[in-house]
Amino acid sequence: MKDVALGIDIGGTNTKFGFVDKEGNMYGETSISTVKTPAGDIEAFLKYIHEEVEALRKQASEDLNIVGVGIGAPNGNYFTGTIEYAPNLSFRGIVPLVKLFKKYYDVPMVLTNDANAAAIGEMIYGGAKGMKNFIMITLGTGLGSGFVANGELIYGNDGFAGEMGHLLQDPNGRVCGLGRKGCLEGYVSATGIKRTVFTLLGELNADSPLRDVTYNQLTASMVADLAKKGDPIALAAFDQTCNLLGQKLADVSAIFSPEAIFLLGGLAKAGELIFEPTKKYMEDYMFQVFKNKVQLLPSALEHRNAAVLGASALAWKEMGINVD
Repeated sequence: MKDVALGIDIGGTNTKFGFVDKEGNMYGETSISTVKTPAGDIEAFLKYIHEEVEALRKQASEDLNIVGVGIGAPNGNYFTGTIEYAPNLSFRGIVPLVKLFKKYYDVPMVLTNDANAAAIGEMIYGGAKGMKNFIMITLGTGLGSGFVANGELIYGNDGFAGEMGHLLQDPNGRVCGLGRKGCLEGYVSATGIKRTVFTLLGELNADSPLRDVTYNQLTASMVADLAKKGDPIALAAFDQTCNLLGQKLADVSAIFSPEAIFLLGGLAKAGELIFEPTKKYMEDYMFQVFKNKVQLLPSALEHRNAAVLGASALAWKEMGINVD
């Protein structure tokens, strides 16, 4: 029987999970809908995850023994094992996720922010191997971030350090998922670029196929595809998004002096559409002593699941097993 950790990444739209041994080998992974169960029903959601995990375990080529569980989730608190006021999930308030999930797996279990889990995955299995100071940015439904300094993930006093998505961009700006005005993730995320497109459609007269698409039909990948074809609205949306991201990356670089910043997630899949202009704006806004010192890189785990790998690595660490 093969000992594995179950790594789970809970996202606003999809939840991914897989079985990972301490060397980082994956023994099956899949994705399920986060919104399939009734909104706000955490018990039904965890039951659904358990059923799907066991179904996947039965399909594995060898017997798998789950010895630990690592979970990455929006606003996941490492210290308390709770999800707290996650803006992109239907589970409101403070949710004792670890306590509830122990019903299914009475093994060492650890929870953290989903972007923190991705940062650990990048550090142990990806492009940040050997780096002691770097930042992971996840550009999905929202904007997540994980900060590693001196080789350690920064949790802060209460477990919530590194919430770059909730840096204030405009105090009179867009309302975020928690009802706060002007958070960065309302502008720089897959959801944010959709909102930017619809703002631009009202401000510009340019012809664009985007005028025939409803908000619910629009996806960030559609915007990227049209931008690659030269669509003026799509290009303007990417330019605005990259400008704002570049500003904030310059700000956090002045505070943390990272060796590199990694981008991961749906919006990062736009490739040079996002990397080239973001790097340019970042350098334009960068404090002089940090100019041309900070690399902006795509995650090396884009085609593996950085958050699942990171969550599983956290589980191995929780059990006192070194996976570096």
